[in-house]
Parts: sequence; structure tokens; C-alpha cells
Amino acid sequence: MSSKVAIVKGERSVETVAKALGLIGNLDILSNKPVLIKVNFITTKTWETGATTDPIVVEALIKAIQTRNSEVYVVESNATSTNADKAAERTGMLDLCKRYNVPFLNLSKLDEKVVLRVQDHEALSQITIPRIVANGYVVSAAKMKTHSETQVTLGLKNMFGLKPDRMKWKYHIKGIGKVIVDINTVLRPTLTVIDGFVAMEGSGPVHGTPVKMDLIVAGRDPVSTDSTASRIMGFDPKSIYHIRRVAEKGLGEMDNVEIVGERIETVARRFTRA
Repeated sequence: MSSKVAIVKGERSVETVAKALGLIGNLDILSNKPVLIKVNFITTKTWETGATTDPIVVEALIKAIQTRNSEVYVVESNATSTNADKAAERTGMLDLCKRYNVPFLNLSKLDEKVVLRVQDHEALSQITIPRIVANGYVVSAAKMKTHSETQVTLGLKNMFGLKPDRMKWKYHIKGIGKVIVDINTVLRPTLTVIDGFVAMEGSGPVHGTPVKMDLIVAGRDPVSTDSTASRIMGFDPKSIYHIRRVAEKGLGEMDNVEIVGERIETVARRFTRA
């Protein structure tokens, strides 16, 4: 069976995101467990720089999910050089959470954790994560960006931030692509929404150049969603290690994808490489 991915072009608005979610459909699956909206806060830069998840995207997700489930959280963990709480405040995400009565959780501060064993692992034989992550649905609210090590940072790469360790540089030493594969082997997002309202090219994921794409890419299969976004950016997903390997492990479709909404060819732009 093919995997459905929505591509929607439109102005930066809740309505544009809602249209993409409508094309995907079947959000009722997010109804009986906690829902964790995983944002990308690798820096405290705001959305117009293309570096962090746009609060508008998260607002649309909250509004859609709250009609089905009252237990919604926005989550991120500390990075080596970025405190997630400070990023939430400076990006406006904390104000958004307060407006909708949605807690912001810094995963690095949660004490209750579980250990997940990784079958056929590449870099990590086990992964320690907060219990709420293991017990809930994850919505990967990712950015459309280039990356100096992984070529792109999209939905699969965004799952790396579910690890609560602050010193994430140690995982780069192990091979960040392999680590991303291991994480996505045991943690599959229920929904991936890639924020391309303002994307980033060049020296990503922090210091690149913003690119106004006015675009949302969304799907339930994270491999299909990332593969589609990669093609929009001018990358062959088969050349991106973590996307290819997750597909090879049978965790998603890279080629057999049903595109709804816009066609890739009408929105594509060759991004400057990192």
C-alpha cells in the first residue's frame, strides 16, 4: 500500500496547516493516549529565521487535537548549547501554550524514564527516554532545513530531540545518522508535520539562510513525509542515510507515496547545501 503525504502551499496561517491535516485525515487515532507535539528548538532563534518550529504550526495542531483529546503537551529537550525552556519563551511558544492551556514539557527535567531496547541496532543498543514519551503519541512538528551532517533535518531527525540528554554532541560522535535510525526504530511518530512556511538552506540547522516557501508537508508515514520534503528541497532521499536505512528496515515507504494537494514539481526548489 502507498503512504499518503499532503503538500499544501499557502500563506502562513492556521488554515494552511489545517488544510494539510484535512487531506491526511483520520486524526481520531490521536484520542486515547497523551499527545506530545515535538518541536524543534535547537536554538532560541524565532520562526522567521527558519531555525525553529513556527508557533502557528503548533497552534493548528493543538486546535485539531484538542477536539479529540484534552491531554496535549508541547515538548522538547535541552540541547548542548540551548535550554528548551528559554527557547520556548523566546520563540513565543510558551505564550501559545498558555493561551491554549497546554503544558510545555522540558523532557530533560523529567525524572521518570524507561529503557527501550533497539533490535538490529546501528549505534545504540538501548535508548532511555521519559516514560510519557513511551506511553503517548508523538507528533513530529519539524522544520524544513538543510543540515551540515545529515543533509536535511526533517521529521525523522526531529525525533532525536526526544532523548533527554543535554550533551547531544556525544551522539554525533557515534554517527548521528545511525543514531537517528535507532531512535526511529523504537519511536515512531503518529504524525509528521514539516513546517516550510520559512525554511532554511545553506549552513543549517542554525546559521543558514531563511527561505520563504509558504509550505506545509504532512503525513502519517515519517519516511514518506521526509522523502517528499527532501525531493521538494532538491535532494534524492536515497542519498540521505537515515531516511534510506529506516525505509530499508521496513518502517516506512520511500517511493510508493500518494501525494495529495500540490505536486512536488510545482513547489520544488533546489536548496543550497550545507
